[in-house]
Amino acid sequence: MSTKGTRSIAALLGLSAAAYTAWVLEVVLSTGLNPIETYVSELAAQDQPLGGLFRATDFAAGLFAFTGGLLALIRLAKYPEARRLWSVIGWHGVALFGAATAADAWLPLSCKPTVDPACASRETAGLVPATHQAHAISSTLAMCGALVAIVALTVAARRYGWFAPLARFGPALVALELAATAWTLGAIALFTAGHGTWALGAGQRLQVLLVAVWLGVLAWSVHRERRT
Repeated sequence: MSTKGTRSIAALLGLSAAAYTAWVLEVVLSTGLNPIETYVSELAAQDQPLGGLFRATDFAAGLFAFTGGLLALIRLAKYPEARRLWSVIGWHGVALFGAATAADAWLPLSCKPTVDPACASRETAGLVPATHQAHAISSTLAMCGALVAIVALTVAARRYGWFAPLARFGPALVALELAATAWTLGAIALFTAGHGTWALGAGQRLQVLLVAVWLGVLAWSVHRERRT
């Protein structure tokens, strides 16, 4: 199979991984948000002074991932010998993650519900802009796409003897990602029910960090083996 194009896919995935970790800038920038308790997406809220920066990095991360996933799917269509079920499912997941993450950037929260009780009350009463609900949908789709990609391409790496780095590190990343997702969903449910945040921010930051690490491992794997 021709190796043409895999460098571009690997580069796009690597850039997506880097952009998707832009939230770590909160360590050195003054955001006024507690990373243990707040949603990552609140960094990009419309009332945040640095919201534009984080919306731009979210859009870049999504665009890079979507383009990389789309190019991988085009390669799979061109080379039938590489078109395996788990690989096709996984790259569709990457593309969905990218498209939904890019959409997130255009659907920011108007305020910060974990910090501002008035914002939380308006959100519960349905008195916030429709972008809040749309953001929840796009964020859910992004994480669903990421989970599908992480599981499917890790299975492909193990089953088909591809992507040695992903085959080695993928299972641990899958387990950690599922645990972080369960933590995040549980904390969101408790917060929505009015029982506090339960370190929601820490769980969600771990969740997105693991997605970025996995994208980096996938980029490394594609670069090494010149396949999708």
